[in-house]
Amino acid sequence: MFGRIDSSNVAATNPAPEAEYAIDAARCVVYVRFGCRLGLSEIEFYARALAANPLFSPSFSEIVDLTAVKDLQLDAEAAVNLADQVDPFDLASKRAFIATSAPQVHAARMHQILWSEKSIKIFDCEAAAREWLQTP
Repeated sequence: MFGRIDSSNVAATNPAPEAEYAIDAARCVVYVRFGCRLGLSEIEFYARALAANPLFSPSFSEIVDLTAVKDLQLDAEAAVNLADQVDPFDLASKRAFIATSAPQVHAARMHQILWSEKSIKIFDCEAAAREWLQTP
C-alpha cells in the first residue's frame, strides 16, 4: 500500500514536505522515498503519518531512499532530535539507507552514529538494501 503524504493544508511559510512511503505488512518493511528537499520538518511529517497508519508497526524494518534529495538541511541538533524524539522505529529494527551522493551518505551516517544500537547500513542501490534486510 502506497501512501502519498498530503501536505495541501501546510501553510505557505512552511514548504510542503515531500515523501512517499509504502508499507509491506507481509514482509514487515516500510519503504520511504524523500523528494528534493529534506530537513527536520519533512522527516517529522513522514514519521507522524507513518505512526498514524494502522498497517505500521515499530518493529518493521525500513528502507530509506535518499537518492532524489538535492537540498539537505539537517544539522547535528536536528539529527539528535530525530533520533531522540521523532524516529518511530524500535531499536531492534533493521534500517537500510540508499544514498548516492556525499551529502546523502553524510545524512545517513549521522543517523547511523546516533543509533549505534540499531542495525543500520548504507547502500548505493535498492537491490542491495532489500537483500540485506532479508538476511537474518
